[in-house]
Amino acid sequence: MSGPECCENPPNYLSGGGGGGAGHVQQFGGFNCYLSGPVDSTQAVILVSDVFGYEAPKLRKLADKVAAAGFYVVVPDFLRGDPRIPNDEKPLEVWIIDHGPDQGFEDAKPVIEALKSNGVTKIGAAGFCWGAKVVVELAKYAYIQAAVLLHPSFVVVDDMHAVKVPISILGAEIDRRSPPELVKQFEMALNAKPEVDAFVKIFPGVTHGWSVRYNDEDELDVKSAEESHQDMLGWFEKHLK
Repeated sequence: MSGPECCENPPNYLSGGGGGGAGHVQQFGGFNCYLSGPVDSTQAVILVSDVFGYEAPKLRKLADKVAAAGFYVVVPDFLRGDPRIPNDEKPLEVWIIDHGPDQGFEDAKPVIEALKSNGVTKIGAAGFCWGAKVVVELAKYAYIQAAVLLHPSFVVVDDMHAVKVPISILGAEIDRRSPPELVKQFEMALNAKPEVDAFVKIFPGVTHGWSVRYNDEDELDVKSAEESHQDMLGWFEKHLK
């Protein structure tokens, strides 16, 4: 089960405004989605949220950043309007029963089909914490052409053995969900698969969730988050364009 670390430092939904940003929310592939970027792009990126859901302002800000590079970006509400609420009395272990990443994997399929029907020919996906497990499953069955996992939860070494598409893993030095020792095991497993392009990086001094839940007042947090965003974007530009 996922530990409490997944719920530390929750997003401030008032910061940046959940309804702000360059994109908009509409139904896409059967889900409410935050959509951003050129609708006629043939390259798309799906951002799969952490347990706090698709309305998190910093996640949407990142979506706009990826969209500005020419990708059509989709941030789906795979938590179906029921994200983890900060300081919720319901234990995470109970909440996760109805919000398994396995369901997120199934939910991603119609979103991918909707992108293809709109003329998209190459799709990348990035997953944050909870969302990383969704994305690694997509990578194991080649539903996408490139994957990025950021401070993953639920991901295991056996997942790496089954990955079929280029994958980048961006981990935090201070992370009980995916400690550096585990991330290095991911790297070793991927190194044994020379046919799969892989990139693994551990960011020093930051904690689980930092890439989309960074503290605006913490210079290292902000700098490391920006670096992770650039690494993610570079991976998609390399493998989707």
